Formats: sequence, C-alpha cells, structure tokens
Amino acid sequence: MLIDDVVEELAQFGLYSLGSFKPDARDKMPLLVDGRPACTLLMVGNAGSAMWKRFSEERHDGPSPLDTWTRDALTQVAGRFGASVLFPFQRPYLPFQQWAVRTGACHPSPLGILIHREYGLWHALRGALLFPQEIESAVEARLPSPCDSCPSRPCLNACPVAAFSGANYDATRCLSWLNGCDGDDCMALGCGARRACPVGVAYRYEPAQTRFHMEAFRQAFDAS
Repeated sequence: MLIDDVVEELAQFGLYSLGSFKPDARDKMPLLVDGRPACTLLMVGNAGSAMWKRFSEERHDGPSPLDTWTRDALTQVAGRFGASVLFPFQRPYLPFQQWAVRTGACHPSPLGILIHREYGLWHALRGALLFPQEIESAVEARLPSPCDSCPSRPCLNACPVAAFSGANYDATRCLSWLNGCDGDDCMALGCGARRACPVGVAYRYEPAQTRFHMEAFRQAFDAS
C-alpha cells in the first residue's frame, strides 16, 4: 500500500494526513488492528477550509455534528484499507497531541497548541488510522519547528486581553472577552493570537467555519 492511496481517499472528505510513524512502547498503550500490532499510525486532520465545504454539505443537526461526521468519514476510509480508527473525542482520551508531535510534522507553539510546518495553526486533529502493515513513506524526516526561526513571536502580543503568556493560557480571561461586546472580532475571524502567526496564512479558516469552531469552544468551556 502506498501512502498516496490513503491521502487521495482522505482528500475526498477534505481531510489531510498530518504525518505518520511506527508506534512503539512510548505511545503508552497497545495499538492493535484486528488483534495484530499496528505497524503504522497515521494522523488525520483538516487544514484550511476543504473539510468545511464537505461537512457543510453533509452535516446533520444534533449534538457534536462535526464529531459525528468525522466518525462516519474516517470509518469509511478505515474500512477501505483494512485499518482501525481512533478519535480524539473518544473516552478515555488518547494522547493525540503526543502522537502528532511524534510524526515530526507538528510542534508545540507558544500558544500551547500544535503548529504544523506547512499549515501553521490552521489545522486540527480529527483521528488516527492504524494499519497492520508498514506504509511506504510513512516515516518522515523531522524538521525544526517554524517557531524556532520566529524570534519576535507576534502571537504572544496579539491577544487583546493578554490571555497567552508563553507558559500559560488564561481561558477564563479569553472567554470573558468572547462573551463581551468587543469579542465579535475574534468570534468572526478567529483568535487574534492565532491570526498573528505568519505560518500557514493560506490555510486560514473561512468566516462561517471560524464562527462554528469559536461557538463550539465557547459552549464547551461554559459546560465544563
């Protein structure tokens, strides 16, 4: 199997491969496909607005519509290639962020979220495909984080309420801003700190997609 085949199938849903690796003991859990050890773990996500277009056409009303759509889409992809699929929203929660860093394509950023070397901060983790075989070109070279060559770090100074310190994120301060009269800019265009990052500008979400995610964040925080 070539990884290009998997990537092509994911693209039908507007999804991307965010990198892959051969899992081992450091991944903190047994990774099995039909009882056999997984030889490749491929991280799946979205970047830009490609997924949003497909999701908007197929979404159904109800709780967690994006999670429901993602489960359906990736279950189809996994079935075609004889893979298993895991999701970041399933419980008990799995170390998706750790796995994304293991691919070499994602790195921690000063904002506390992962930055991708191509997509910047405009991506999200949607699932992980586990394959019993090793996929050609699954192992990618680890490149430096784009943050390493960004000494000014404009992301840390762009938040209107200074919710990011580089070490901590003040979610309460952020939510108060979003709920106030002045927060509509971030609700409509996305987090100001995220927009300040110069990496992956071409993949910024479109306004409807941005508001959907910001509303989901606000509701999740209110419910916690």
